[in-house]
Amino acid sequence: MMTGKRLQRDFYLRDVLEVAPELLLKFLVVTDSRGIISRHIITETEAYRGSEDKACHASRGRTDRTEVMYRQGGLLYVYLVYGIHWMLNVVTGQSDNPQAVLIRSVEDFRGPGRVTRALKIDKSYNGEDLTSSSRIWIEDSEVTADYKTSERIGIDYAGEYWKARPWRFYL
Repeated sequence: MMTGKRLQRDFYLRDVLEVAPELLLKFLVVTDSRGIISRHIITETEAYRGSEDKACHASRGRTDRTEVMYRQGGLLYVYLVYGIHWMLNVVTGQSDNPQAVLIRSVEDFRGPGRVTRALKIDKSYNGEDLTSSSRIWIEDSEVTADYKTSERIGIDYAGEYWKARPWRFYL
């Protein structure tokens, strides 16, 4: 399997609408408790853009839960939904500008809850730094993607305007 170079901080310090589609076809790399490395091609992402985005957790203000989103890009924001599914998000942008990319699917695992369950990602990953972590990171595949966009999924609560943003990116 072709392997790439770990993405560095400058990749993540950009706007979420640049980073989200560029994560497609990159490798999500995870090590298990035995140190075995697995690589998974990212196939679907979704952007959440700051406190003005009513679908973004930051729209409800800065809280203990969202604090990591206010830090610099390259960290993970992991949270629980419905009391059963962990959601894996990559923080993007500069400090104090809360943005994140939800990893919706990787090759072989479609759906954000299935991704985290299969890769054994839980709350312990919240705040993990993708640029220095020894257990999770993202590698460049040096391949660009022809991708499609659509409205985000499962955010009816945000209202029609925010739901209709074409901020879901997929192969």
